[in-house]
Amino acid sequence: MATDQEKTRMCLKQLLEKPGNGNCADCGAAEPEWASYTLGVFVCHSCSGLHRNIAQISKVKSVLLDPWSSSELEFMDSAGNNAAKAKYEQIVPAFYYQPTHRDCTLLRDQWIRAKYERKEFLCVEKQEPYSAGYREGFLWKRGRDNGQYLNRKFILSEREGVLKYFNKHDAREPKAIMRINTVNATFQPAKIGTAHGLQITYLKENSTRNIFVYHEDGKEMVDWFNAIRAARFNYLQVAFPGTPKSDLLPKLTRNYIKEGYMEKTGPKHTEGFKKRWFSMDDRRLMYFKDPLDAYARGEVFIGSKENYYTVLPGLPPNIQGYAWPFGITIVTPDRKFPVTCETEDEQKDWMAAFQAVINRPMLPQDYAVEAYFKHKP
Repeated sequence: MATDQEKTRMCLKQLLEKPGNGNCADCGAAEPEWASYTLGVFVCHSCSGLHRNIAQISKVKSVLLDPWSSSELEFMDSAGNNAAKAKYEQIVPAFYYQPTHRDCTLLRDQWIRAKYERKEFLCVEKQEPYSAGYREGFLWKRGRDNGQYLNRKFILSEREGVLKYFNKHDAREPKAIMRINTVNATFQPAKIGTAHGLQITYLKENSTRNIFVYHEDGKEMVDWFNAIRAARFNYLQVAFPGTPKSDLLPKLTRNYIKEGYMEKTGPKHTEGFKKRWFSMDDRRLMYFKDPLDAYARGEVFIGSKENYYTVLPGLPPNIQGYAWPFGITIVTPDRKFPVTCETEDEQKDWMAAFQAVINRPMLPQDYAVEAYFKHKP
């Protein structure tokens, strides 16, 4: 005969099979094995740890290991992930970034806090920090030359279509003006070395410029991120009227397709190979001496197979001067770019990343970028 705990376990497993409960309520990870018995949601192990940060609101238990009372079971049965979504996510703005299990801890933590602690999506007034179209504040910005982080004033103005920062608090003229139409923002905690590290990029004379910022307050940092997304969303709606929201949302911000070290040689293939940090951003392959450099040492446009771009394993014959044994040759209509990877797994990962880009047909705006690369001095 089944014990009470075994019956409880069976009931919980049945609850997990109800629609919506088979994925984490917060990040979407499959097969959650934890639950908040005060909020009535099933969550993954990682998000359960973040729920512990709001212990006054959310108390978590293991579905499989912890004892459950009959009243807790009844509550989980009456609630569940779909009911919680309907309750706590009533008015999430279209542009607001809803993290997945692949995203950094900061994004997931602030999403959980925004929903259950601050109840931001029940009241539009609480969304003012990122939806007002204007934001002003101070962020720690990494110095381009010395790598030192200094407090800088930032202003985001949707009306002007710019994000700008000032070197001095009372400065009248900004140090840099970034047009919203070219701005991207992506959290890079490992690369920057702080949990709240955000990489902001923009085009300056059609070359990519990086700035690295953070703020001690996680909410402040995620509010900046979503404010940039809101400004980008409104810009794209005006620039491409009639385009479905579903087509615009992936363009608000983007993570890099792949980053990491490879070795490269010069255009004549006679120089020795040098180790460089590579970033694949949409169709721009950039390489840097250091991952936190402000400017790339070079950029390569990766088009589509219809336009005669290919990627091949190995290196062209007679190439010398490389230390890492796993070669890749990127073939463009104009030249070949040989690079090498340290491990076979890295080679496979980079090959897959390049192939995915090459397999994707080019959009009209891609042709404009390609034309710029072809006429670049």
